Amino acid sequence: MANELLGAAALLWAAAAIIALLGVGGIVARVLLAVGGLVGIAAALVSLPDGTATVVLPTTLGPTTSGEGPVLFRLSADALWLMGFGLTPAVLACALSTPSRQGEYGWLFGAAMSLLGALGVFGLQDGAALLIAWEVMSFGGALMILSERLSDNSGRSVLFMLGLLEVGAVALILAIVLLAMPAGTLSFDAFANAAMTRSTGWEIGIGILFLVGFGAKLGVLPFYEWFPAAYGSGSGASGAIMSGVVLNAAFFGLSRALVDWLPVATPGIGIVVVAVGTISAVLTILYAFQQDDWRSLLSFSSAENASIAVATLGACIMFRADGLTQLAGLAWTVALLHLAGHALAKGALFLAADGVYRSGGSYAIAHTHLLSRSAWPFGLGALFAAMSLAAMPPQAGFVSEWYVFQTIFQGFHLSTLGGRLTLSIAGAGLALTAAVAFATFVKVFGIGLLGRTSRFITAASGGSVVAVGLLGLGVIAFAAGMPAWLSALGPATDGLFGHPVPLDMHVGWVLVPGTGAPIAPDRSFAFISPSLLVIAMPLLSLLPILLLILSRRRFAVRSAPVWYGGLQQDPERASTTALTFSNALRTIYAFIYRPREETTRETNGQPYFIRKLVFSHDVAPIFGPYLFSPLVGCVRLSAEKFSRLQSGHLNFYLALIGALLVLILALTLI
Repeated sequence: MANELLGAAALLWAAAAIIALLGVGGIVARVLLAVGGLVGIAAALVSLPDGTATVVLPTTLGPTTSGEGPVLFRLSADALWLMGFGLTPAVLACALSTPSRQGEYGWLFGAAMSLLGALGVFGLQDGAALLIAWEVMSFGGALMILSERLSDNSGRSVLFMLGLLEVGAVALILAIVLLAMPAGTLSFDAFANAAMTRSTGWEIGIGILFLVGFGAKLGVLPFYEWFPAAYGSGSGASGAIMSGVVLNAAFFGLSRALVDWLPVATPGIGIVVVAVGTISAVLTILYAFQQDDWRSLLSFSSAENASIAVATLGACIMFRADGLTQLAGLAWTVALLHLAGHALAKGALFLAADGVYRSGGSYAIAHTHLLSRSAWPFGLGALFAAMSLAAMPPQAGFVSEWYVFQTIFQGFHLSTLGGRLTLSIAGAGLALTAAVAFATFVKVFGIGLLGRTSRFITAASGGSVVAVGLLGLGVIAFAAGMPAWLSALGPATDGLFGHPVPLDMHVGWVLVPGTGAPIAPDRSFAFISPSLLVIAMPLLSLLPILLLILSRRRFAVRSAPVWYGGLQQDPERASTTALTFSNALRTIYAFIYRPREETTRETNGQPYFIRKLVFSHDVAPIFGPYLFSPLVGCVRLSAEKFSRLQSGHLNFYLALIGALLVLILALTLI
């Protein structure tokens, strides 16, 4: 049943891609993409918690040591989990499509390629097929952004994105080849046994290659620097797909590589992964706080949340290497919970950004007063999503980050001092990340949606209202139903770690850290119940409402205008802007931001009569000038030197071809 549904989803996406290529029937293509996503979600619901059966696809990718190698497809429970939650915002994004109508057909084709590629990354069971799916997924994202033409620099941004993603692809090729050589096959089933025959140093090298390969799309350092320009050149619909199902597919690949293909991973790999994830999370949220564009800010936040999941995955590796399988299963489960809630919340805000663009014609985080002019589900959904990404109770982000800290705090169980120090420092870094994330989404919601303006801005469209409202409702439903959701991951952790850890992560409707200790709520290290908070918090809010009503009966409310220097009030000019809101942190962390400010004056030739005053500000990237620019310079210099080979002389070309033939023959003889 599940495989039939997955096949139907793939066929629907392929049909949508063909229709988009023909350039007719845009509405039909949107419907096919959305229905395909719904069918994929249904397949996940039907198959959890056991996963799908293995299917032999009607194609091969060449001979292996045992003859023709069939292409196998199977979705494990964690793949179904990440795919199902990632597809939820993708369905709504495809239904609404891009707000840029001039490139809609190209966008629809790119969206179909992204979804098909992600499905392949989740389910294909050999290295060659995985690499093909990985490239298809990257190609789809690039095509979505290029087709929309929302930025004059979209070509440069996409080229930078593809360049860094290809660095990751090369790392994946090397890692898969190094595992396939001792295994004698590209099948993933043989990778674990092959890894056991290799030395510790070899294993650490393979792990780092996988971290680079999958981390290029997850946004770990230094790869997060392609995020703001690429996401900022596309729409919120593109961001919802790329930060949802595509990001989840990349994390699934990293998790499968480090947990399944390297089953005896040393603590050294875990320490590297924790360090990279923590530093990436701190840097990306610091840069997110400084952005004044919805898409750029949300893209940095996607890299931050992916980095938190990566750091938690590193803790899983450290615990398992130390024999603490219960804690390893806890960390692995928490990473999946975190990315599930992130996909819902981030999708809601990306689609809210499209609502802002359709209403005001800009993605700038500026005063729009859009909430007061739009239907209430739009504001409520955006509020729930922002609260979740700011880790505020009782939302999904609060629950998952609470579990993250409960997991990291268990580092004192590790036997080595280095491991304990690593998780202690990681806890401090993730605490800073959570604090800055809170301020970041106060800025987004407070200025971007609540800020007042005198400009005329239309209300959010009905489609945006429905999409944002549904995803916001999904965020709170995921948090409230967490005890029920956890059961879907029980068999998966049992197979990987020998214990159904999610069953120990709740007692009834109370969530507890599944550490293997006594789990009664009154004896647990800590416990929360988002299910009860959803009920209790509205009831507690009745108390201040009652006090407000009683105070108004006794004391009259007087309204008086605020003194504005004797001038007519302008709420927008008197309010806090995105720049001033983040300026304090920019000053404190100036050694990271290295802020740049420039003021240009235009005059009539008279220095005292200014026609225009232009102020620009920016923060300097860390890796751009010190890593990427020198590499680009080396490539250009090499291209300049090798361009001399294009001499235009036929005899030289014939001599070059002859030398290559001699070299090939020599290699065959050796």
